[in-house]
Amino acid sequence: MLAVTKASLRAIFRSPSAVVFGLGFPLIFILVFGFIGGGGVSVTMALHNPADTNNYVIKGLLNSSIVKLADETDSVDIREDLEKGRIAAEVFIDSTTSTAGFTQYKIRTLTSSASADKYPILKMALSQTIQYIEEQRIPDQFKMITVQELPVLTGRKYKMIDFILPGMLGFSLLSAGIFGVAFIFFNLRQNLVLKRFYATPINRKNIVFGEGLSRIIFQLLTAIIIILVGHFVFKFTLVHGFVTFLEMMILSFIGLVIFMGFGFIVSSVAKNESSIPPFANLITLPQFLLGGTFFSTDAFPGWLQKFCEILPLKQLNDAMRNVAFEGAHLSDCLKQLGILAVWGIVVYVIAIKVFKWE
Repeated sequence: MLAVTKASLRAIFRSPSAVVFGLGFPLIFILVFGFIGGGGVSVTMALHNPADTNNYVIKGLLNSSIVKLADETDSVDIREDLEKGRIAAEVFIDSTTSTAGFTQYKIRTLTSSASADKYPILKMALSQTIQYIEEQRIPDQFKMITVQELPVLTGRKYKMIDFILPGMLGFSLLSAGIFGVAFIFFNLRQNLVLKRFYATPINRKNIVFGEGLSRIIFQLLTAIIIILVGHFVFKFTLVHGFVTFLEMMILSFIGLVIFMGFGFIVSSVAKNESSIPPFANLITLPQFLLGGTFFSTDAFPGWLQKFCEILPLKQLNDAMRNVAFEGAHLSDCLKQLGILAVWGIVVYVIAIKVFKWE
């Protein structure tokens, strides 16, 4: 078994495609998203009258990190940007003098259905700005409602890399487990290597375990590199340090073993090499899109969230994020581990039934 493992591992390291797909692509995504901070969203607005930038309401609005001012000042250009959803709204400010002798402002906003995702953010920022101005300018005895902010609790800053890295690590394991195993075992079968192995005194299990172990070693090495690059270069959060790192490696091992079972199934049901990608994509693509790799599944409809919860990649990603950022341990991830265990049993029962040596 160890001899088969050594030979297979040597072949993997000599394969450029295995190194690129197993390590290169995840690192590229992590490098890209690692430079994206957790600064939150921002929207752009346009002023009907550019001179209104001197207004203290607009000054307060632009001092926030949420709202930016568009460069366009022409009404035609502003209308076009609204219709195409490039800006959140066009803002009009009218001022009058009250009977008491102080200036009153009336703020009107013009938006479009194309900016339906941006306008609520601008509206929220505008309300916060008005509230802040009223708190500063209106005496306490005339205020109907006052808001007192308690001291801010100290917490960990959630960065984009804290969400992306576990998702990319999970998808890397999924791709390597399915595509890597499917192609290697199909080629071994196609070239009659498995048949020759089968005719030798080597135990059949040692052949399968040897090939599988080489995949596990290689992919766990890539997982180590991905986690270390994320941690030391982009400050990926490992709450309990080395203990969290070890628990993430254990989760990677569990996930990879389960995903390799899918690879055994694909390699057995594929009739030729060109049919492997379609079969493999049927398994990987839904999990890539619905497994919480790049974005949270909380944005999905309720019925779709229930479907997402049964996907093995979703459970692996959730367990990874709970361990890495929230400080959970494996004992706190029994739900995710239980679902993964069920998948493992089902997958390997099917794999044993359909696996072919010739």
